[in-house]
Amino acid sequence: PLLQAAGKKNSSNLLELTEAELKEQFVRGDGPGGQATNKTNNCVVLKHIPSGIVVKCHQTRSVEQNRKRAREILQEKIDLFYKGEDSEVFKEKKASEKKKQEKKKRAKENLERKKHFKEMQELDKK
Repeated sequence: PLLQAAGKKNSSNLLELTEAELKEQFVRGDGPGGQATNKTNNCVVLKHIPSGIVVKCHQTRSVEQNRKRAREILQEKIDLFYKGEDSEVFKEKKASEKKKQEKKKRAKENLERKKHFKEMQELDKK
């Protein structure tokens, strides 16, 4: 559940990865893309051996960009795995959820005000 917050933060105070702890594979991606997807091994599967966390990244057609993005996501997941609720990624996710709830609450209140205003206009016409 905590690991779902990863992929949201670009921060320098995350735990560092060493290449010796990583196992990297290149596989064929899945999803839309036709021949470009079906014939190229540009999907990166990255495994952090000590924790067992696996990341699969196929966001672009470039292997190098996918490698870089996979390492970023893995670093965030490892940070969440070891630090838990003290992680910057987790804190940012919580703040984002809170902001989203506030926005939803304001929209609901605004809708209620509009509804009440229409009702008052209807009563004034009668």
